[in-house]
Amino acid sequence: MNRSSELYLFDELFRQKGFSALCGIDEAGRGPLAGPVCAAAVILDPTEPLEGLDDSKKISPRRREILFSQITAKALAFGVGWADEKEIDQLNILQATFLAMHRAVDQMGLAPDLLLVDGNRDPGFSGIETVCVVGGDRQSASVAAASILAKVSRDRYMEKMEEAYPGYGFAKHKGYGTKEHRQAIVEKGPCPIHRESFLGKILSGGKK
Repeated sequence: MNRSSELYLFDELFRQKGFSALCGIDEAGRGPLAGPVCAAAVILDPTEPLEGLDDSKKISPRRREILFSQITAKALAFGVGWADEKEIDQLNILQATFLAMHRAVDQMGLAPDLLLVDGNRDPGFSGIETVCVVGGDRQSASVAAASILAKVSRDRYMEKMEEAYPGYGFAKHKGYGTKEHRQAIVEKGPCPIHRESFLGKILSGGKK
């Protein structure tokens, strides 16, 4: 059995329990110093399996782009939701992630009857049964598909931010706290898409 088949089998076990609109949810961008957190929700068509589906972190950028196109073309429904850096600073990253997940589900246009959410924290969807799956993007086809949509969507956004705010290297590191990115913050100061609540140690010279 290949990797994709294993992921689809995980989802099929839930469909056999009567859940026909099985929705995978995952996020990208909880850890970066800049930019929004992005979440995606996907209801795959089990009659249209996608070859090569896997955790977005385990496949190449080029393969992610190909799968992004296939998922958006063949899924029964999908949605992408965002919470920006200001909402992250106001709410904290966990609550902002949950907000992005709710927005992603709201974008779908098809009501799910089961949510498979990557991780161990319940986002609190009212009236929809939710199963938290630790390492869900490595177990469930639906969650893996959501991880790809979230990752590609956010990467594309951060590449555009390289043009809006040059000199930070957003196209390369996508806002994560690389040595080069931290140094740019020290030299240039933060830009409007930096998360102020994430920058304390950097702006204080590491004294906090």
